[in-house]
Amino acid sequence: MKNYFIKLLISTILIVVISHFLKIEITNYTAAIFMAVALSLLNTFLKPILVILTIPVTFFTLGLFLLVINAIIVKIADYFIDGISMTFIQALLFSIILSISQFILNKIFIDEK
Repeated sequence: MKNYFIKLLISTILIVVISHFLKIEITNYTAAIFMAVALSLLNTFLKPILVILTIPVTFFTLGLFLLVINAIIVKIADYFIDGISMTFIQALLFSIILSISQFILNKIFIDEK
């Protein structure tokens, strides 16, 4: 449980930092916290369904369609969270940068024991 809250804190901080670089409008920090929670829930429950449904497209694009699925997940979270506004291209770049940053920071700060 402790690791989940650390991951949530890392995600929230990354959402705020990345949004400043990509000129994504976030009205307050509460929206960033809700965005982190929404992304966590959507990645847990919706993303596996989308991945299974798009296996043929993912196969033909050699896995690059998974980037589009990540952007779709971000846009769905953006739709449900008031206070965050972004375009699809911003969502695509946001999801790529967020995934890479989360991977690196989770390896540094999360104890896997």
